[in-house]
Amino acid sequence: MSKYRLQATMFVLVAFMLGCNEFMVVGILSDIANHLHVSIAAVGYLVTIFATVYAISTPFITVLTSKFNRRKTLLALIAIFLVGNTLSGVATNYWFMMLSRIISASVSGAIISLVMTFATVIAPIQKRAGLVSWIFAGFSIASVFGVPIGTTISTTYGWRYAFFAVSVITIIIFILLIWILPRNVKQVQGSIGGQLSLLKDPRIYIAIILVMFTAATMYAYYTYIRPLLTTGMGFSTGSLNILLFVIGIMSILSNRWSGYIAENGGLNKMPKYYIADIVLLVLLPVGLHSKVIGFGIVLILSLIVTLLNSPIQLHFLNTAERDYPQSMVLASSLSSIFFNFGISLGSATASILVGVVGVDKISLGSAIYALIALGLIIVLNRAIRNGKVNQAKVSE
Repeated sequence: MSKYRLQATMFVLVAFMLGCNEFMVVGILSDIANHLHVSIAAVGYLVTIFATVYAISTPFITVLTSKFNRRKTLLALIAIFLVGNTLSGVATNYWFMMLSRIISASVSGAIISLVMTFATVIAPIQKRAGLVSWIFAGFSIASVFGVPIGTTISTTYGWRYAFFAVSVITIIIFILLIWILPRNVKQVQGSIGGQLSLLKDPRIYIAIILVMFTAATMYAYYTYIRPLLTTGMGFSTGSLNILLFVIGIMSILSNRWSGYIAENGGLNKMPKYYIADIVLLVLLPVGLHSKVIGFGIVLILSLIVTLLNSPIQLHFLNTAERDYPQSMVLASSLSSIFFNFGISLGSATASILVGVVGVDKISLGSAIYALIALGLIIVLNRAIRNGKVNQAKVSE
C-alpha cells in the first residue's frame, strides 16, 4: 500500500472512530440508562449536549490552536479524545458520563477539521474531492456498521466494552498517525482577527447558512425516521434494523456521489438536487400510504439530501487556501460546526411539527428548509461568480 493510500485510510478511520463515539450512544441508550439508574430521556440529553458542545467548542479550539504545529495539535487532541471516550466506559454515574461526553465532544470537531486540512496537503488536486468524500463516508460507515456492532457488544458483554472497543481503535490510529502524518506542513499563522476575517466573505457566510439549512432539511424528517417507517408506512418493529441498514447504505453511496459532483461541476450542479428534495418532501405524506412508494421516497432522499457535503467542504478549503491561508483550519471546521447547528434546528422543528400536524406530515417542514436552501445555493453560486470576476479585474 502506498503512503498516500495509508494516510487516506487513516483519515477515514479517524472519521469512523469519531462517528462511533458520537452515534453509538443512540444504540445503547437503554443499557446505559439501566446501569446508571436514570431515565432513557435523561440519557437522550447526552446526544443533544454532545452536538451542542461539538458545535460551540470547535471554532474556539481551531482558532486558538492555529499557531501550533498541526501534527502535534492533532495528536494531542486525539489523546484528549481517548481520555474522554475511556472515561465514558468507566463512568459510575450520570454526571460522570456527561463530563466524559463533553470532553470527547469538545475536541471531536477540531480533530476532523485538522484531518480535512491534512487531506488538502497529502492529496493531489485531482484526488482531493474523492478523499474528502471518503472522510465523510467514514461517519456514514460508523452509523451503518459501527452502531450495530457497538449495540451487539453492549448486549453481549456490557455497554462499557463498546466504549473500550473505540478506545482500542483510537490507540491503534494514534500510533499509526505518529508514523504517517506529514511532519513539516506549511502553515500560515495569523491573529484571531485575521483568521475570523474569512467569515466576512459572502462566499463563506452564505455557504455557512446553506450548510445549516441543508442539515435542517434532513433532520426535520429524519429525527422521526423510526415512527415514519412504523406508524407512517406500517412496517413492523422487527424490520427496522434492516430498513435502517439499507438507508445507511444509501448514505454511504451518497457520500461517494457527493465526491463525484465535487469533481464535476461542484456547487453549480446542486440546485437541481434541492428542487428534487422539495418535490419528494412534499410528496412524502401521500407516499406514506404505500410501503413501497414511501420507503422508495425515503431512500432517494437519503441519496440526495446531503450531496452538498463534498462540494461545500472543497469550497471552504479552496477559498481559504487561495484567499485566507491563515484561516485554513477554521475553514475546514465550518461545515461540521454548522451542520450540527442545522441538526438542532431540524430536530427542534420536527418535535414541534409532530405535535401540530402529526408525524406523517413533518416532511413539509423539511420542504420549507429545502426551499430556503435552494435560494441560498443560487445566491452562493452568484457570489462565487462575482468573486471570480473581481479577481480577474484585479489581476488585469
